[in-house]
Amino acid sequence: MALDPDGAGPLHSYALVAYIPDPLGKFLDDLRRDLVEGCMPNAHVTVLPPRLLTTQPPAAIEYLRPLLARCAPFDVHMGDVEVFPVSDVIYIGVAKGGLELHGMHDALNGGVVEFKTIFPFHPHITIAQELALGTVDGLRARAQSQWAAFPHPRSFRVDRVWFVRNTGGCQWEDLEQFQLVGDPQAGR
Repeated sequence: MALDPDGAGPLHSYALVAYIPDPLGKFLDDLRRDLVEGCMPNAHVTVLPPRLLTTQPPAAIEYLRPLLARCAPFDVHMGDVEVFPVSDVIYIGVAKGGLELHGMHDALNGGVVEFKTIFPFHPHITIAQELALGTVDGLRARAQSQWAAFPHPRSFRVDRVWFVRNTGGCQWEDLEQFQLVGDPQAGR
């Protein structure tokens, strides 16, 4: 398995994400750049965490298409700045919409895209990771202060998701966009 030289995981791993629109998305991208020098973010919430595929990307896309056609749009409301204790990843939690994200993850994480991750699925928005020792508390406090001052709504609508591929150096390429239409007859 080829590893990304910058530590982002396996090269050519794949994920399913919902991008966060502006002004919230821009704020989160700016916050992440402020906390992690050289970061090139695109604010999102992950539905299927990065994984290697046992098939070619077009087959994975066709597997996901009918499943995603059944998913209805929903709102995500963001919570507080938190830290995962084992990995020291600083993130913003999901206060509402987590059940829907879990449901999507569980419904989609099978077949040709099935993958078992090290940690249980936990909906969140990453704002800083792979941090130098001793910097987490200070960066967390800085993130909390900036998050508290954010003057716009802390929610967004998930009405589409993207199937993406890691191309190295924490860079992700959009391969396919899926509209969530909530048609329970789709794919039958």
